[in-house]
Amino acid sequence: MTSQVPPRGDTPLLGVSYVMPVLNDVTHVRDAVLSLLHQDYTGPFEVTLALGPSIDGTTELVEEMAAVDSRIRVVENEVGSTPAGLNIAIRASQYPVVIRVDAHSVLPADYARIAVETLERTGADNVGGVMDAQGESPFQKAVARAYGTKIGLGGTPLHVGGPEGKAETVYLGCFLMDSLVRVGLFDEGIKRGQDWELNRRIRDLGGTVWFTPRLRVVYRPRPSLARLARQMVSTGLWRGELARRFPASNGIRYFAPPVMVLGVVLGLILGLAGIVSALTGGTAAWLLLGFAAPALYLLIDLVATVAVTRPDGFRAGLWFLVVLPSIHFCWGIGFLLGYLKLTTNITAHTRRHP
Repeated sequence: MTSQVPPRGDTPLLGVSYVMPVLNDVTHVRDAVLSLLHQDYTGPFEVTLALGPSIDGTTELVEEMAAVDSRIRVVENEVGSTPAGLNIAIRASQYPVVIRVDAHSVLPADYARIAVETLERTGADNVGGVMDAQGESPFQKAVARAYGTKIGLGGTPLHVGGPEGKAETVYLGCFLMDSLVRVGLFDEGIKRGQDWELNRRIRDLGGTVWFTPRLRVVYRPRPSLARLARQMVSTGLWRGELARRFPASNGIRYFAPPVMVLGVVLGLILGLAGIVSALTGGTAAWLLLGFAAPALYLLIDLVATVAVTRPDGFRAGLWFLVVLPSIHFCWGIGFLLGYLKLTTNITAHTRRHP
C-alpha cells in the first residue's frame, strides 16, 4: 500500500475535505465548524457534516450555518452512527485529503497545514496527533485530567503525547482519500473504535499510520457523570468486542481495567463472606483479607487525586475522586460484556446520547 501524495514543488496545494458526523451536538458543533473555517491552510477546502437524527436543535443549527457559507455542506445520516456518518461524508467529498473532525473537538488554526505537510514529508496514509482534553467546569476538568494521565486512560501517545513516528492508531486522522478507498472506508458494523480498526487495516495492507505531537486537538469531555458513564460503558464494550475479534492486535493495557474490576469485586465478596463467618462463629474469618483489594484501589484513587489535580482546584479534585473509578469500572465492565459476548444488542451502542 503506497502513498499517492505528489511532490510539492510548484504544484497547487492539495484540496482538503473535512468530514464530521454530527448527532445531538448543539452545544459544541458551532465551535468545531468555526475552527475549520479559520484554518491557516491556504489550499481549497470543504466541510461536510453528516447529520444524524438529532433532537436537541442541532439540525436547525447546522442547516443555518450551511445556508450562510457555501463551503459547508450537510448530508443526511439516517443511521446516526459515527462510521455511517463518516462514510457518507467521505463519499460526498471531492478532495484528495480527508480530515476527520469530531463535533466535540476544536482544531487549532495550523492543524490542516501541519497535517498535510506531515503526509507529504512522511508518505504516510494517515496522520494524527493528541486528543488534548480540556474542561470548562470542575467536573469536565476532572475528566480531562483523567484522560491525560496514565492512571486514567493508560497514558498512550494519543492522550498524553510522545515522540513522532509510526503508530498503532491516532486521534481523528488526516487521510489520503486513495488510502481510505483502498481499505474500504470505515466498518459501519463497529460503532466505537472504528478508527482503531480502520488503522489496523491500513497497517495490514502495508500502509503507515503516523503520530506527531505537533497536532493537538482540544476535546471537550462529557458534561455530566451520567453521560460520562454511558460513554465509558459503550467504549469499553466495543473495545472488548474488538479484542475478541482481533486477538493478535491486543495490548496488555486493554485488560488492566477489567482485571481491576474483577479483583475489586472478588475482594468485596470475599470480605463480606469473612464478616458473615466472623459473626456466625465460623472459621473463615481470614476471608476478611479480601477487603485489601478494594482498600488498595481506594488508596490508589486518593494518591492519584492528590498527585495530579493540584493545578485544577479543590472542586475538580473532589470530582476526580468520583470520575476516576467511574472511568475504570464503567470501561472495565463494558469490556467484559463485549469480550465475553454477554450483550445481545451491541449494535445499539452508538456514538453519542443526547
